[in-house]
Amino acid sequence: MFKNLEVFKISHAMAVHAGQKQAVAAENVANSDTPEYKARDLAPFAETYRTHTSMGEAAGQRATRDRHLHGATEGRMAEPHTDENAIASPNGNTVSLEGEMLKSLDAKRQHDRAIAIYKSSLGILRATLSRQ
Repeated sequence: MFKNLEVFKISHAMAVHAGQKQAVAAENVANSDTPEYKARDLAPFAETYRTHTSMGEAAGQRATRDRHLHGATEGRMAEPHTDENAIASPNGNTVSLEGEMLKSLDAKRQHDRAIAIYKSSLGILRATLSRQ
């Protein structure tokens, strides 16, 4: 009955994505003075999760060794993409510190939301199990 609780997988994936988004924003801020550096970002979580589930990763296919041909390794980072519409400064850098602060705040909110979903689901599961 409780073998495959998808809500826990989704909340975990959302928290991991938020951490990766925060890491990309931090890397952008660290390179804000680097000439010709192009700001990067991750795709939204919904798009990333939809892509991974369409590839069969939600079905439980996991690569546990480097030689495995199919499946995904646990904790694999989503591929950041470069923002082609960003306005470059005179030295060619496209990092906007204000934009990165907003991305960082969005990642924090996403992480908090994932933790809240996880805690709420855990509370419901505990309440269900205590009544049996």
